[in-house]
Amino acid sequence: MTQALRPQENLISYSVITLGGGCFWCTEAVFDRVQGVVDVESGYCNGHVQNPSYEQVCDGNTGHVEVVQLRYDPKTISLRELLEIFFVIHDPTTLNRQGNDVGTQYRSGIYLSMADDREVAQSVIDQVNKAMHGKVVTEIEMLDNYSAAENYHQDYFENHPNQGYCAFVVAPKVKKFLQTFADKVRV
Repeated sequence: MTQALRPQENLISYSVITLGGGCFWCTEAVFDRVQGVVDVESGYCNGHVQNPSYEQVCDGNTGHVEVVQLRYDPKTISLRELLEIFFVIHDPTTLNRQGNDVGTQYRSGIYLSMADDREVAQSVIDQVNKAMHGKVVTEIEMLDNYSAAENYHQDYFENHPNQGYCAFVVAPKVKKFLQTFADKVRV
């Protein structure tokens, strides 16, 4: 859920990370609830078409990934903590799919705005990969060719909680986050 910034927040230095973990409706709905995350925007990145439409991305020919771009306060939540949440709410071991969502646009990825974040991202992937016996397929790339998704995709779960996909796919991921990371839930 995009939030208006209060005047004093303009002085805070925020960090940005972009994550692909399947359908952006799922990841957005979770990260909207994380303390320290001040903005979540659904979008597309790392493809070869400028400003693609949802339909173009879903065709699977643009090279883009459905992502959420997080703007967060690193004094409240660290990149490591965000990535730990990310790896719990999606399956990083399935190549180009999350559940019934299949295609390269649903691949698991961490897209960096700052090269300095690569070390933290790789460390978390190594830890998860060890726990999952070497099956993690999550890519780490520098963010490229990012564009926001269409307005109707923003805050989708908040606006359509009873829609079938939201009720049966998104809601369980939100519930898992709320149970697993109760200490990270925005109050």
